[in-house]
Amino acid sequence: MHIQIERFDDELEDLIKKVYNNPFRSFVKMNGVTMSETHKKFSDAIENFQVRDDDVWVCSIPKSGTTWTQEMVWCIANDLDYERGKISLTDRFPYFDLSARSEWPAILKANPGIQIRREMVDSVNYVADLPSPRFIKTHLPFKFLPRQLRTGEKKPKIIYIARNAKDTCISRYHYCRITENLQGSFEDWCNLFLQGGVMYGPYWKHVLGYWEQRIEDNVLFLKYEDMKQDLPSVIKKTATFLGKNLTTDQLSSLTEHLSFESMKLNPAANNEDLIHLMKEITPSKFEGKFMRSGKINQWKSEMTPDMIERFDQWTRENLKGTGLSF
Repeated sequence: MHIQIERFDDELEDLIKKVYNNPFRSFVKMNGVTMSETHKKFSDAIENFQVRDDDVWVCSIPKSGTTWTQEMVWCIANDLDYERGKISLTDRFPYFDLSARSEWPAILKANPGIQIRREMVDSVNYVADLPSPRFIKTHLPFKFLPRQLRTGEKKPKIIYIARNAKDTCISRYHYCRITENLQGSFEDWCNLFLQGGVMYGPYWKHVLGYWEQRIEDNVLFLKYEDMKQDLPSVIKKTATFLGKNLTTDQLSSLTEHLSFESMKLNPAANNEDLIHLMKEITPSKFEGKFMRSGKINQWKSEMTPDMIERFDQWTRENLKGTGLSF
């Protein structure tokens, strides 16, 4: 895929600089998508990555329920092997484009005593060397995926998890406030989100890029809200997609394992080590956890009526005629 770098307009550029206070983060507009400048170093390796038909990919925009979906998918595919599931989810289900997010060599130079996971420096080749079956997480838009995935040359399982835009915006704000020491107001962040100035944005282009692929038999499109409202049904749907049959007892067991309360207390899945690492790199005055509340409709109490209307109008404009709703 040819990479074309474009300029942000001056207003958006100024807003990005106002909100972010991270010396290891530099954004560019790449093929219409806000990406880390570091992505350019890995674009060829990502484009030419050798996909395997028995891979399982979980794709999303950040803070859409990715970790929850990863744990569900891994448990189903591995016959509810909770003992092996005590291994960190980041080992069982690595983040494909992790090294393309930040300038890790510069981070290490500035923080010589810091301990990072080895795949952070080159996650693409790290994933390439894993034995099959590989479970792979990515936040890349569909058009940034490896060529063999985009063209259908390889047909691994792809599960996309989407979440209401307002709740995604709020959840991501609280997470980035802790890990990136965000400046400015919540309203500034919302404006950045609406304008596609948050990494992997614009939001709706990301979601619709995968929504358009749902007709493919190797693609499953899930919604966070459905998981919250009827988790057993989503588990069964995902199991069928993965070619697995669960007994009534297994379904009950996995539903309990995937409850927000259980996930928040599960050290293999709650990503607290990541929070500590990011706070070492970019100290922040804000405190919080990776799994904060897991609730739906947070926007009702956290957004102003004016901001809610702006998000709703933006959503209506982008979803008109697509068949997708939240």
